[in-house]
Amino acid sequence: MADILTPALGESVTEATIAKWTKKVGDAVKKDELLVELETDKVSLEVVAPADGVLGAINAAEGDTVVPGTVLGSVTEGGAAAAPAAAPAKAAKGEAKAAAAAAASSIDITVPVMGESVAEGSMGKWLKKSGEAVKKDELLVEIETDKVAVEVSAPADGVLTIAADEGATVTPGQKIGSVSGSGAAAAAPAAAPAPAAAPANSGSAQVSKNETLSPAVQRVVAENNLDPKAISATGPKGNITKGDAIAAIGAAAAAPAPAAAPSAPRALAPREERVKMTRLRQTIARRLKESQNTAAQLTTFNEVDMTNVMALRAQYKEVFEKRHGVKLGFMSFFTKAVVAALQEIPAVNAEIDGTDIIYKNHYDIGVAVGTDKGLVVPVLRDADTLSLAGIEKGIGALGKAARDGALTMDQLQGGTFTITNGGTYGSLMSTPILNAPQSGILGMHNIVQRPMAINGEVKIRPMMYLALSYDHRIVDGKEAVTFLVRIKELLEDPQRALLDL
Repeated sequence: MADILTPALGESVTEATIAKWTKKVGDAVKKDELLVELETDKVSLEVVAPADGVLGAINAAEGDTVVPGTVLGSVTEGGAAAAPAAAPAKAAKGEAKAAAAAAASSIDITVPVMGESVAEGSMGKWLKKSGEAVKKDELLVEIETDKVAVEVSAPADGVLTIAADEGATVTPGQKIGSVSGSGAAAAAPAAAPAPAAAPANSGSAQVSKNETLSPAVQRVVAENNLDPKAISATGPKGNITKGDAIAAIGAAAAAPAPAAAPSAPRALAPREERVKMTRLRQTIARRLKESQNTAAQLTTFNEVDMTNVMALRAQYKEVFEKRHGVKLGFMSFFTKAVVAALQEIPAVNAEIDGTDIIYKNHYDIGVAVGTDKGLVVPVLRDADTLSLAGIEKGIGALGKAARDGALTMDQLQGGTFTITNGGTYGSLMSTPILNAPQSGILGMHNIVQRPMAINGEVKIRPMMYLALSYDHRIVDGKEAVTFLVRIKELLEDPQRALLDL
């Protein structure tokens, strides 16, 4: 038996939360297979199986807090499961044989030809679920293209297996599911609902006209207030086609409008949902509030004309990408401008430690990255030594690692200044909160075409608002404004950087 242990969590990280187990007790596992995900207040960690075998025990459930060295569970080494699994083994063999036989006789469901010049479509909602019994020619799913909606029916009686989910992009001839050729597999699921199939033909007609409407037919019916029972069906198995629904619109228009039915009462459902915050979200909340409570935060604003930077980028972006293998973005220009301004105004690159001020002679720039789990700020080391291409490559690698949850502790610590770009989400203006213990953070925003007075004339220019939040305990207003003006000058006239002006 091999224990599953909580690994070391990194410097200054003393505990973690069980986020998710990927296996259940009794499941077979392979050595180095992912078993459990841990969340700390900084990064997510993965714990893998220490050996081949069966997951014998789970000692810490999802949501539990654990510390390094905690035994999370154990793996019983060897390929066989424990004794209690012996009894179901024979049944499992029989099921495997039956499944193999069913698979051998299955019929693929493929995407039909969708019309001239139509190369792909999007999967609509499946009207049946995997494992449900279906009848030949029964409508299963509708594929929507940019021109038409194509209905796909069951090729035979049997049990459905879905291979393409709703919303997936598919092409003609692609397999989107299969139907087992054996009716035996469908017998067990159908046994319980069998008594419900007893009603007369009128009941079955009502089901085919109401419960199995394709999404396209449902839209026509809903938008035109049609009664499915009153529509003549010409499709297979008595299904209503889109053409049937459209033909019924004219008939409905000629008939007198029925009295408005009373609106149905709102379905009773929870009006609120309580979800526990992840450890990362708790840490973000705590650190931001601590920053507000500790520093004397103040924000100053300016605006920058992005005309020259945008023209420079447009002129060289293709050559730049071919030469360096990375796209030329705005972040590299802003990082260069920030480093130059920090060198001129060192107080913005400093921090307070008790009654001392620590001036940093290195320029490690934090870049705020939004992920599904929350905001993280990986650090681009020694930005003053990097070229535009080096900055773009570094920021790209950090962003990918952040979104993949692969950042290390070293990549998240030690920044001297932070840049956050709310413009990627459409933000016009904001007041960013300091990333303690740093003394400054620059907020970039959306580029908007605005009328500006240029040499006595009104011209339309691409403008961006800049926001510098700073710790007023160490940075004076004059220094903050000078810092922001310096960035504005370098961006509006990029040649200044080349001449060191």
